[in-house]
Amino acid sequence: MSNTSSLQRDRERLDKKTERRNAARNQSGFSWAQLREALPDAARKLNPTEQWRNPVMFIVWVGAALTTLLAIVEPMLGGPTASGGAEVPWSFTPIIALWLWATVFFANIAEAVAEGRGKAQAETLKQTRSNTMATLIEHYDATGDAAAERATSIQVSSAELKIGDIVTVTAGELIPGDGDIIWGIASVDESAITGESAPVVRESGGDRSAVTGGTRVLSDRIVVRITSKPGATFVDRMIALVEGAARQKTPNEIALNILLASLSIIFMVVVLTLNPMATYAAAPVSVTVLVALLVCLIPTTIGALLSAIGIAGMDRLVQRNVLAMSGRAVEAAGDVTTLLLDKTGTITYGNRRASAFLPVDGVSEQELIRAAALSSAADPTPEGVSIVELAEKQGWTLDADVDGEVVPFTAETRMSGLDLPDGTQIRKGAGSTVSAWVQDAGAHVPVSISIQLDRLVSDISQQGGTPLVVAQRSAEGETRLLGVVHLKDVVKEGLPAKFKELRAMGIRTVMITGDNPLTAKAIAEEAGVDDFLAEATPEDKLAYIKKEQEGGNLVAMTGDGTNDAPALAQADVGVAMNTGTSAAKEAGNMVDLDSDPSKLIEIVRIGKQLLITRGALTTFSIANDVAKYFAIIPAMFMGVFPQLGALNIMGLHSPASAVLSAIIFNAIVIIFLIPLALRGVKYRATAASNILARNLTIYGLGGIITPFIGIGLIDLLVRLIPGF
Repeated sequence: MSNTSSLQRDRERLDKKTERRNAARNQSGFSWAQLREALPDAARKLNPTEQWRNPVMFIVWVGAALTTLLAIVEPMLGGPTASGGAEVPWSFTPIIALWLWATVFFANIAEAVAEGRGKAQAETLKQTRSNTMATLIEHYDATGDAAAERATSIQVSSAELKIGDIVTVTAGELIPGDGDIIWGIASVDESAITGESAPVVRESGGDRSAVTGGTRVLSDRIVVRITSKPGATFVDRMIALVEGAARQKTPNEIALNILLASLSIIFMVVVLTLNPMATYAAAPVSVTVLVALLVCLIPTTIGALLSAIGIAGMDRLVQRNVLAMSGRAVEAAGDVTTLLLDKTGTITYGNRRASAFLPVDGVSEQELIRAAALSSAADPTPEGVSIVELAEKQGWTLDADVDGEVVPFTAETRMSGLDLPDGTQIRKGAGSTVSAWVQDAGAHVPVSISIQLDRLVSDISQQGGTPLVVAQRSAEGETRLLGVVHLKDVVKEGLPAKFKELRAMGIRTVMITGDNPLTAKAIAEEAGVDDFLAEATPEDKLAYIKKEQEGGNLVAMTGDGTNDAPALAQADVGVAMNTGTSAAKEAGNMVDLDSDPSKLIEIVRIGKQLLITRGALTTFSIANDVAKYFAIIPAMFMGVFPQLGALNIMGLHSPASAVLSAIIFNAIVIIFLIPLALRGVKYRATAASNILARNLTIYGLGGIITPFIGIGLIDLLVRLIPGF
């Protein structure tokens, strides 16, 4: 009783933890709570060793340090000047320095907030990583004999476990490390990792054999072979990734950084040549003004937000329970042109259900129903259960005295059935194997029956169903084909519309299935995919991906089995299911903690949203810099060149107020754009030309108009400061 109460308390704590995490995940954009938590990290990032990794913001940091030094020195040199020798108040340089530091600090806040969201999620994960005690089996004999295992088992700390060690875990115990189940089946609570409160079933010998350290076994007993070193478990990798420690810049981000650095160098040259020209025109410009002008010209807006955009992209995947092993994978998802989707469980629900009993000539429907139902009475698969359910709906009932020896399905025979006590044998399975079973008995099958059976099998396959042929051999040795059970694999609702949307994105969808070509063709047409690969083997999947990549396409696919590992490793975006094998999770560059293969569509959307957000804010930043240039220059030099007064359309009060207003605007616009960088620009499936036009219209035009309005309003406040 106490053990049950303890388990109940653990469940309640896990549920509350899940609720808190889900509530945090539902927060979008930017909140004051996030700001308060990010302030210490933002201050820490003012360290130059942190700043030098971002070339644009490092230039701003150097400018802030230089103007701070000038603010100290200038009073001893007679005070600052703005432009053309015009005197400005003593506070001009200190205020400029203050707002330059604010610009760097606000950029740090953007990155710290993005990282902080990941760290908050990591705290929940850290609670699952406990140093538990493990029951290590020193001599495992693969029989599953609990008594024999206890005799050769010892208690050790999970930190002492090595790769290859074999442990036993019973109901109520935590799994001590990542591993694969080699014996047994159990219900496992993974809510601390996936956020889902419903337990999942894990079992040996299949693609759902992988278990994660820190999760709890709720029922039965399993034997697990450890596959990870202490400190290198799946949870440890998750924590490192969501905290940002392992986030590396992607090739696209590196290229953009190089572009921004190049633009900064070009503008630095422009600003350095401005003072000799101004001096020649009898309008010398102070160092403070030159620094301020440089900061306003270089792309500080996108430079400040670039890291936050990338981190937020990975964070959006984590919020959807998808762990990206690198930022490169998120970016690649945005550029995917070919999407490979497994049929079963992704395009269809996966549980094929019996929909009709189709007897051949000379066999009554009730005879076929009885044989099919008897052969499925002990079949625990969804298909077997559905056959019994359909038979019961049509009036069949299981006789209490009916018993027999169950013949389980095997990959070799591709059949299952029941051997009754009176010597009758019933088999159901693939048409070719059941027909071979009949022929092996030397039975004569009339040509008309063979033709009818072939037609039924073909018709069902063309409709996208699965034909299950039923045959019976009597105690006297008479063997007959009875008919076909029609199993239907239902396409998930809404998928055709999603595939249409993907087509609008320029993404080609390909269904992968082990079904025969006729069945695959029917399902593909119903689902609305562009192509299909039938009777696919692991080698076929790998060859298909390579062929697509050789044609210049980026390929994404999902998988959960060891046989999927080569294709997952080859794909540009390989999404492994958390329920899958360790080999699959190691091969992929993403892991879906919910094990929902259809989430691949959402992953592609998030990747595209990341790229579009980066492009939109880059467009805004460049347009913003151009606008600031044309807003400041006329005001700076109209005292020397009165003709420039016509270009001072905002009516900026003075050179000093123009420079200070631009610097203030340059800093605060970063804060206003942080929510957009974290939330991302909304993605709509449309042509690239339409996306470009939208960027230029909204963010390009907005980047030009916003500085004129913002700087003009700030100038009205700045002129209230004495001396400005």
